[in-house]
Amino acid sequence: MSASSSAGLRRLTKAHKMSIAGVATLSTAALAFSLVPNAGEAQALTAAPVAMEQVVAAAQTKNVADHVALQTAFADKQAKADADAKAKAAKAKAEAAAKKARATKAAASRAAVRTPVFANNLDGWIKEALFIMKKEGIPGTYQGIHKNVMRESSGNPRAINNWDINAQNGIPSKGLLQVILPTFKAYHVKGTKFDQYDPVANIVAACNYAADRYGSMDNVNSAY
Repeated sequence: MSASSSAGLRRLTKAHKMSIAGVATLSTAALAFSLVPNAGEAQALTAAPVAMEQVVAAAQTKNVADHVALQTAFADKQAKADADAKAKAAKAKAEAAAKKARATKAAASRAAVRTPVFANNLDGWIKEALFIMKKEGIPGTYQGIHKNVMRESSGNPRAINNWDINAQNGIPSKGLLQVILPTFKAYHVKGTKFDQYDPVANIVAACNYAADRYGSMDNVNSAY
């Protein structure tokens, strides 16, 4: 190689080195520039965590609001169900009371129809006594009662015996069928007056006693 050629090669090599160094410097600067954000990007990066916190807070607030709304809706539904149940129970109670009242009224009406009106005299007293005796299962007939009433008191409901042994013992016979107080108490039929002088109560109690002792008032033909 000639001297001139060697000098040119040295110059070329040096130029190449300078060019390579320049390119490297520019690349480093470009890289550095690309790694450093501009002002807008820096502000965006700084604002990003704040925006995320706001999104999370908003989501939490919405969740709480949804939960409260759900609880409120459930409470409202439960309250309505309770109110409906109470109203239904009250209605059923009122209907039951009305039904009972109607049944009571109907029973009273039927009883009034079934219970005849009896005359306030010996005939009516015997018939009313027989009406009660039939319901209580106490035997006796109109004729059997009538004959004993006429023998014992002549049909006077206020008759009283003040001279026999019972009177002497302080328990005189009283009423249509001349019943003493111990016998009246023992054979009194519930639903009749507790009064020896009451004609119906006296007949029923006496017939109850006669049924127990003689089988029926019809079998009594003398003092009993």
